[in-house]
Amino acid sequence: MRPVDFGHLTEEKIKQSIKQGDFDNLPGKGKPLPKDELSYVPDELRNSYRILKNANMLPEEMQLKKEIIQLEELIEEKGDASLDEKQQLTEKKIRFNVLMEKRKMQSSPAFKRYSSKVHRKLGW
Repeated sequence: MRPVDFGHLTEEKIKQSIKQGDFDNLPGKGKPLPKDELSYVPDELRNSYRILKNANMLPEEMQLKKEIIQLEELIEEKGDASLDEKQQLTEKKIRFNVLMEKRKMQSSPAFKRYSSKVHRKLGW
């Protein structure tokens, strides 16, 4: 028995759908695709990050950075930080820096290539 060629079957189904006009009235037809949110992430990490994102999970360093930004925005809105908020912010920044050092992100070629894009995206 011959193995089924799913690529060929898929291609035939697509061609059939095109002939029937199934793709004629799709939303966004003729418009550019939306920009990928993860375009700043290196290719070798992008699928992993997408899986985490779809599972509503963030890598630990991204979660920490998000929390740091939220705390900084809260302090900025209030105009003054309580001792507890200052301590939380300091602890999160230290933890973030330790994580980044542990992962040796600073010396990674991918980090060097994308660091400015990541910094802009995260508002650093």
